[in-house]
Amino acid sequence: MNSLKRIIGGKAGVTEILIIAFIIFIVFPLTLDIFRLNLVGKYLTFAFSAVGLVILWGYGGVLSLGQGIFFGIGGYCMAMFLKLEASDLASTAHQTTPGIPDFMDWNQITQLPLFWQPFHSLTFTLFAIIIVPLVVAYIIGASMFKRRVNGVYFSIIMQAISAIVTILVVGQQGFTGGINGITDLKTMHGWNINTDSAKYVLYFINGALLLLSILLGKFVLSTKLGRLLLALRDKEDRVRFSGYDVGNFKIFIFCLSAVISAIGGAMFTLQVGFMSPSIVGIVPSIEIVIFVAVGGRMSLIGSVYGALLVNYGKTVFSESFPTLWLYFMGSLFIGVVMVFPEGLSGLYVKHIKKYGMILVAKCKEKYVPSKVCLSEMESKHEQ
Repeated sequence: MNSLKRIIGGKAGVTEILIIAFIIFIVFPLTLDIFRLNLVGKYLTFAFSAVGLVILWGYGGVLSLGQGIFFGIGGYCMAMFLKLEASDLASTAHQTTPGIPDFMDWNQITQLPLFWQPFHSLTFTLFAIIIVPLVVAYIIGASMFKRRVNGVYFSIIMQAISAIVTILVVGQQGFTGGINGITDLKTMHGWNINTDSAKYVLYFINGALLLLSILLGKFVLSTKLGRLLLALRDKEDRVRFSGYDVGNFKIFIFCLSAVISAIGGAMFTLQVGFMSPSIVGIVPSIEIVIFVAVGGRMSLIGSVYGALLVNYGKTVFSESFPTLWLYFMGSLFIGVVMVFPEGLSGLYVKHIKKYGMILVAKCKEKYVPSKVCLSEMESKHEQ
């Protein structure tokens, strides 16, 4: 139990986990209708990428502007499985080539491509959601970090890769669905994912996986590796001169953040019912950075609050000010960076928590008798 508390971060860490769990599993389901709850579930899927970026950027010092790539990989893997299940012979009997996704038939493809065929299996799909982004992240990470490509150069290259992947997905319309993406996803092993009851179940699964991802991140950061990440973030050359292979550490956390993002992408597909290249590109990747900046790049829990707050603001602003909401988002990011550079978590630690402890101490002095006072009262009572 003590080791678990140490991993989570002591009593304060346990309290943070309990509060976010209470909000996700009790407050939101009891206060929101199914439409709004599903919308919150969508917000929480982006929080996966934010959690991964906290580990990568906040602790590892590696700013990636391409986390949308891995989010999209996980989403497309799940979408491919769901689309194949929706493209059974009975449902596609009207097509020129029954048994294949509709967008393939529209593009005169007469046979299911080889790389699509394994996605008939849910087991393979679940493994692919983990393995494919892991392999892609390892290839990118090894080619970059082993050559000491760091800082702004790495960020720009990841942004370029995001653009390349988006163009590739849009251009290969016959295999990926093009600009529209993979849509009309209905069932998973015969279970209709579009019913209200299914949306409730998926929401709770989504929340549980998010909390597990946070716990995984806290475990990694509580180990010697976590301390080394802070060291290489602040003094990378000193860590290298101490005999450590800095490149391997960066590759590991890059792969870990990619896998966490991919899980969020898979849950996004299940929650929303489609996957498109607009989720893979540069803009979503930058938005993930904003989530972390607002929530606090040193706080796993704060990144979840950041994702919820920014996405809620995005929804409200886009509904009320459809032509100005991008300016609101930009202003929010600039304002947080200038006024609260450590995000909401830093604001909490420096101000709210500080004054809260002072207030509690004053209340104890006023209303709770000290040990000296109690001993004096007991002696008088005995006399």
